[in-house]
Amino acid sequence: MTGPAPREPAPEGGPRGPDAGTGAPSGATPGAASGAAPGAVPAGRDGPGVALGTARGRWIVLVTVLGSTMALLDSTVVNVALPSIGRDFGADLAVLQWIVNAYLLTLAGLILVGGALGDRFGRRRIFVLGVVWFAAASLLCGIAPDEGVLIAARALQGVGGALLTPGSLALIQGSIASADRARAVGLWSGFGGVGAAVGPFLGGWLVDGPGWRWVFLLNVPVAAVCVPVALRHVPESRDPAARGRFDVLGAALGAVALGLVTYALIEARSGSPAVVASAVVGVLLAVAFVWVERRRAEPMMPPGIFAARQFTAVNLVTLCVYAAFGGFFFLVVLQLQVVSGYSALAAGAALLPTTALMLLLSSRAGALGERIGPRIPLTVGPLLCAAGLLLMLRVGPDASYVRDVLPGMVVLGMGMVTLVAPLTEAVLASVDPGRAGLASGINNAAARVAGLLAVAALPLLAGMGPDAYLSASLFDSAFGRAMVWCAGALAVGAALAWATVRTPRPGACHPQCRTHCALTAPPLEPPAQTPPRV
Repeated sequence: MTGPAPREPAPEGGPRGPDAGTGAPSGATPGAASGAAPGAVPAGRDGPGVALGTARGRWIVLVTVLGSTMALLDSTVVNVALPSIGRDFGADLAVLQWIVNAYLLTLAGLILVGGALGDRFGRRRIFVLGVVWFAAASLLCGIAPDEGVLIAARALQGVGGALLTPGSLALIQGSIASADRARAVGLWSGFGGVGAAVGPFLGGWLVDGPGWRWVFLLNVPVAAVCVPVALRHVPESRDPAARGRFDVLGAALGAVALGLVTYALIEARSGSPAVVASAVVGVLLAVAFVWVERRRAEPMMPPGIFAARQFTAVNLVTLCVYAAFGGFFFLVVLQLQVVSGYSALAAGAALLPTTALMLLLSSRAGALGERIGPRIPLTVGPLLCAAGLLLMLRVGPDASYVRDVLPGMVVLGMGMVTLVAPLTEAVLASVDPGRAGLASGINNAAARVAGLLAVAALPLLAGMGPDAYLSASLFDSAFGRAMVWCAGALAVGAALAWATVRTPRPGACHPQCRTHCALTAPPLEPPAQTPPRV
């Protein structure tokens, strides 16, 4: 399990591995490392850096927003294009599931390795490489002649996403002056939220206009702007203390285990020996992943962090609620287009109330969570979301947007507003401040894995056959069963939160990212600021 995590700083004098922090120890400079690029700025959290108020500081924020938004949009707008892709290729439901999950598999498997590469070889260098790779894979997606090429290209997109996603926040942490860093992170979070809010709407407009291929091709001109600006205006930074081996074995075991389990869930209807073997081997590799991580000196995901019971409990809540969200947002755009007859643009626009509410109210919900503690929001939020999903049972043939769709999306949005920011608050409060970045990354990873498995398993649980999305009546009845499953997962999450989540201890770390609109994972948090060493 991995996620686009800012890594935690290593103990003073200790080694650093793939889970290391995005900044170097205070007072260290990239120039102190062998081969530091000219123009590099100090990477320490408390050293000098680029002032946000300067032109260069604004360019840095622009580049990071463009890069992270490219990857963020691709995880949401593609869902809107799925019916059109399926019609063009004559594909069944399993192909649509793989179009979503191929990207998530490689992203999850390599994201922490991508962050470690940036610390070691230069954050700007790896970020630019990621943007170029992502754009090239997007071009291949846009010109794919069949579903096999498209799925392979989506997997390549995930590799690029693993390189650029952790680099966007790392560039801010490594380049912006410490006095301005919190504000820069806020801008990064806020503008990213705006991008996430308009993403499904933009995707629907492209699908109905020039066609679904432009959902992918749009990344190419964005990259063409992002790369030269990064090379000209963003200073190079690296972590001179980053050393030790990359946890390639851990990343490979985790990714292959997820891939085999995902394959088994998607293809389970066939009941073939290959499916059974994939499930068994996938589970065995997952066990091997845990065994390896417990014994490596520099693991990708240090098992010791789960010794904090509250941290483990909050991640179990995360698995429940984001499995429901992942399954819902995969199926709802199909329901609106296949059953209700909405255009791709109308289906994408239907998601706007949820993202708009998160954009407008997430910071206030976070402040409320800090005052009253996370237990009540983490209990009430999932229950509101469950009510919203049950209201979506009203969405059928010729559904009215105002009468049938809007109430469920608004209630779901209010539930997500209530839930997401306090969830991050609970995660950060459950560990020492020095491990905030790592804790946030693992929580983000838990959400992504939950969504990945939900997209694979929910059609099976709801009784959707390979051609279900081609029949309005078959899909409508299966969608109703799927919403009950999702609402049940949210109810389990609420019960877990009420039973296990407690008020954070005084002096706990608080979130820096106050605005969040992504629907597939909770917000990432940079490592906690630390005082300069004397």
